[in-house]
Amino acid sequence: MININTNYAFLLTIIAGSATLLGIIPILFKFKDKEKIIITSLGFASGVMIAASFFDLIPEAYNYFSSIYRNIPAILFVSIFFVIGILVSNYINKNIDFKDNNLYKIGISSMIAIIIHNLPEGIITFLTASIDKRLGFSLFIAITLHNIPEGISIAVPIYYSTKSKFKAFLYSFIAAFSEPLGAILAFLFLKNIINNFLLGVMLSIIAGIMSNISLYELFPESLSYKRKKISIISTIIGLIFMYVSINLI
Repeated sequence: MININTNYAFLLTIIAGSATLLGIIPILFKFKDKEKIIITSLGFASGVMIAASFFDLIPEAYNYFSSIYRNIPAILFVSIFFVIGILVSNYINKNIDFKDNNLYKIGISSMIAIIIHNLPEGIITFLTASIDKRLGFSLFIAITLHNIPEGISIAVPIYYSTKSKFKAFLYSFIAAFSEPLGAILAFLFLKNIINNFLLGVMLSIIAGIMSNISLYELFPESLSYKRKKISIISTIIGLIFMYVSINLI
């Protein structure tokens, strides 16, 4: 029989994943300065992804590896799988036809990165909340907050490149669903076989993918509109927002 903690864990994971859908809010309103919305959204999402990678994913990956190995091997494993994540991101960019639509490419790349990110995030949230309600709730708050700008990184580029609110919602929904999917996988298959090494591998690869998208796609695209002050300020705000979100745990 499913116990109360399991129901609670599923509920938190579903709500946290659904927060990704709030990223469509900027496309629901008409703005006179469309360019400013794109610049701000891309810069903000870039800051969030950079902060998530370097303040959260990489330290967590190191903690998982260092629970098994000494410091130097742990650092090497993080570095190796981080580079693998960068290579995966580059492969996606070079081998998927985006028809020279850079905004669309950014939206799809962000969706893929967030799906890969949300799966282990769903696993971790589910397992944590199942064992410890208080810690699970703290984790849920932080994840919910940073899922919103991650949704923006999908919805805004997709909408302004396709002019389709449906596509923006659909792709955001797919990314959002990956988080409860992670919880389902944890419940059905992974809770007995997941270990610190595998978690370290996943988090390092995700950090590489998200860093590559942030530094080589989101931020450069934001700067390309020649309003660098807005781009830089929105990126810094994204960094601060994510840093605060992480430290709520």
